[in-house]
Amino acid sequence: MARYSAFLGRKVDVQYRAGDILLPASGTFVADSGRSIFLEQSFEQRGSQRHFRWEIPYQYIVRLEEKVEPPQVSASSSGDPATAAAPSAEASLSSAEPESKVRNSANSGGGAPGILPLQNRPKTA
Repeated sequence: MARYSAFLGRKVDVQYRAGDILLPASGTFVADSGRSIFLEQSFEQRGSQRHFRWEIPYQYIVRLEEKVEPPQVSASSSGDPATAAAPSAEASLSSAEPESKVRNSANSGGGAPGILPLQNRPKTA
């Protein structure tokens, strides 16, 4: 019986095990075979549309949750600049929140190391 079929067609975030490390995946949940789940992600690369699909066996899934999309703010049709500026201010605040959450989660030491910045070193010949 398909364990995760309730997620069909929805955007999901999955955390799965690959050896000793945990990997994240996100995309549209497209299939559940009863042994594995299948995710698909569509993107544009070099001007052409690409699709990436991968299979994650049940035994490697650590966490699976539906991805919550932020609500879309529509531009007001009135010519009032005060009301037109308000949605952009709200959008900038909401875009700053995930950044701080990412920084806080990286610093929290929740079992996984944070992402370290790469240093640009000069190449030696």
